Amino acid sequence: MTKKKWALLALVTAGVMSGVPAAAEDTESLFKTHCSECHGLNRLGGIGPALLPENLSRLRKKSAVQVIKSGRPATQMQGFGEVLNDEQIAALADFIYQPPAAPPTWTMADISASHIIHTPLSALPDKPLHKADPLNLFTVVETGDHHVTILDGDAFEPLWRFPSRYALHGGAKYSPDGRFMYLGSRDGWVSKYDLHSFQIVAEIRAGINMRNIAVSADGRYVMAANYLPHTLTLLNASDLSPIKSFDVLGKDGTSSRVSAVYTAPPRNSFVVALKDIPEIWEIEYSDNPRPVAKGMVHNWTPGQEEGDFDYGPFPVRRIVLNDYLDDFFFDQSYEHVVGAARDGKSGQVVNLDVSRKIATIDLAGMPHLGSGITFEYQGRPVLATPHLKGGTVSVIDMQSWKTIKKIETLGPGFFMRSHDNTPYAWVDVFFGPDKDALHVIDKRTLDIVKTIRPEPGKTGAHVEFDRDGKHALVSVWEMDGALVVYDAATLEEVKRIPMKKPVGKYNVYNKITYSAGTSH
Repeated sequence: MTKKKWALLALVTAGVMSGVPAAAEDTESLFKTHCSECHGLNRLGGIGPALLPENLSRLRKKSAVQVIKSGRPATQMQGFGEVLNDEQIAALADFIYQPPAAPPTWTMADISASHIIHTPLSALPDKPLHKADPLNLFTVVETGDHHVTILDGDAFEPLWRFPSRYALHGGAKYSPDGRFMYLGSRDGWVSKYDLHSFQIVAEIRAGINMRNIAVSADGRYVMAANYLPHTLTLLNASDLSPIKSFDVLGKDGTSSRVSAVYTAPPRNSFVVALKDIPEIWEIEYSDNPRPVAKGMVHNWTPGQEEGDFDYGPFPVRRIVLNDYLDDFFFDQSYEHVVGAARDGKSGQVVNLDVSRKIATIDLAGMPHLGSGITFEYQGRPVLATPHLKGGTVSVIDMQSWKTIKKIETLGPGFFMRSHDNTPYAWVDVFFGPDKDALHVIDKRTLDIVKTIRPEPGKTGAHVEFDRDGKHALVSVWEMDGALVVYDAATLEEVKRIPMKKPVGKYNVYNKITYSAGTSH
């Protein structure tokens, strides 16, 4: 007898096919019978993703009902429309969007128990087993069917396509030499891949709901930023074994979700954005970190410190602010971070060296600073960023922190990209009736010189350049989508590669060199 028929028999025997809306205990029983094997009794996930409100934030309840009823293509999620009636399906959907009675935990013991070695490092080849330029590969995240494609950045041909963990965060990270790729999923899984032999190396679940990961500039560590639980998880980059979990508590003891973590190469540190407390954290990962004061200090002289200090390893330095900084953007020196204020009317510049805000900038409209870029304009460094509210790109002088120009666009944008070897910056119009449009801006004049529509009526987004800046790759952000390759000089289409909702693409060289034209 098939699994579905056994489930149907169990339901009939239990009398739950009557069409009467399920009580809470009946719904929990339904979940246990049909869902727990893949999603876990506590809804923390297993073969399938975690089913908690935080993990389902990107899936509307109406869509969840449809998934329960009809399944999800190209996954192990079967449909239960033949087994459950509409009331029971609706009750299950309601159930998974409710927080559990007790906040779920994910301890170091849980993290360690999840650790998987797929391919020992000793079994990996010394040289690439393919002929493509290892530094001109792209990692393309296709959320349409939860796959990842490794693309040759010269021939623009797929080299490897493999299934990913559920709900990947788009941003791929790489080891400093570009050989290894790291991916993080919203369900807390961190995965390491070898780009020489196209094999998965190791995996570990660093949290229950994770925002992103960062790789240290020396290639030794991976840090995971978690929404649930409120922690940072530090991993050994070689095999992803766990090193330490940081409870994220403010100076007053308030617990906070972690919005994002980034590596700051010149500082040998991770810099952390926090959601619920007005602080920035900096965690140094060098072998001999600078001591961090935990209270009053009487003497800072090295070797003669007097006071309460954290000598590490991995000491946490707090920068306490007057406003929240959910996410931010670094200048190229990594001395400053620029973030949007909660009021959506301004931004703030924080100097990491002096540990305080030094400027307020005009940044209305909720700019997506994680996708801002920097470049030289008339001999001075500028920051350019699109806005999530209103059709504007703001260009900010990074010496005076004054607005140079507001470039009007066809609508709110999400991603902006450029390259040192091109005079152009590309920005999408991610929302609204012109979501199919991308603007090309001349960095020398700050004027829009061309508007491109890769696929009329379908969302065009997220530009990334190849290693030399000769080509720009654009996503048609749809289930029946594509990567569209443009000549970066002529702005004409060169090639189109069909893909399943390619939400992001990340060039190895641009990432490991921390290109000013891409996200870090």
